[in-house]
Amino acid sequence: MDEAIADTRRLMSKPQNLNDAYGPPSNFLEIDVSNPQTVGVGRGRFTTYEIRLKTNLPIFKLKETRVRRRYSDFEWLRNELERESKVVVPPLPGKAFFRQLPFRGDDGIFDDSFIEERRQGLEQFLNKVSGHPLAQNERCLHMFLQDESVDKSYTPCKIKQI
Repeated sequence: MDEAIADTRRLMSKPQNLNDAYGPPSNFLEIDVSNPQTVGVGRGRFTTYEIRLKTNLPIFKLKETRVRRRYSDFEWLRNELERESKVVVPPLPGKAFFRQLPFRGDDGIFDDSFIEERRQGLEQFLNKVSGHPLAQNERCLHMFLQDESVDKSYTPCKIKQI
């Protein structure tokens, strides 16, 4: 019985002080997808989403960024990660082909409820992908999250930790 008590004592950690409890977390990565905006007219109409990143992870060169991306940019990122990394890449929210058919009673892919549902799915996708240590090394993810525009003719490579 004494042996069991000794085993649990080894698992006990030091008591937390106020700096530990209320100081900045040791490592964090926060990504929000918000503020959808629909732009253009007719067949050139599309919705963009604001992506806000806050982190203190050393692998990211910028600690806070805001960029705008459209659904096709997310598709590009997913395809690049699937091709370049050894990560199992989660699916994106669906393409919504039926919502693009004419003569619907709503705004199709520009309907507020659809845009909100898609926004939530894109945010989940980004948080899963960017939380993966192997995906964090991919240049395409860094460009997607931190560069003003996505250079789709970039040269894939791994990011070296500073």
